Amino acid sequence: MEFLVEFEVEVPAGTPDAEVEQRQRAESAAAAKLAEDGHLVWLWRRPLGGDGTTAIGLYRADSEAALQGVLAALPLADWLRVTVTPLEAHRNDPATGAR
Repeated sequence: MEFLVEFEVEVPAGTPDAEVEQRQRAESAAAAKLAEDGHLVWLWRRPLGGDGTTAIGLYRADSEAALQGVLAALPLADWLRVTVTPLEAHRNDPATGAR
């Protein structure tokens, strides 16, 4: 199954910069491993107003429950607001060659 996943990072006020940097490095390594394992297909960054960002990713998992397990293991999980949208193939998708 494929899922569109939107993340908003909310770093708690007062968090030391060193901890933020350490978690961001760990998150990058986790994303690389998820891509290697076939869970993370695409990842985009959408700037927001102020100092926030939103990441939008295309993920694959056997089920939504399996995806939730993958997302819960992310190093930034407790700083993330996550929206998951299950996706289904469209009969007019040009990538499938359907007419």
